Amino acid sequence: MAKIKIKLTKSKIGRLDKQVKTIEALGLRKIGQIVEKEDTPQIRGMIAKVSHMIEIVE
Repeated sequence: MAKIKIKLTKSKIGRLDKQVKTIEALGLRKIGQIVEKEDTPQIRGMIAKVSHMIEIVE
């Protein structure tokens, strides 16, 4: 399965609790941190929920 790189670009301070938990479930802790995950429908759904706070790194 393909890999996808996700970068946290905005702070999670002041966000809804669900959004903070989604960011942490993706493995992101600090701004600028990049994690590599499997490209599955579950991960894509999590990305869609917090798309305003992250970016996909090519």
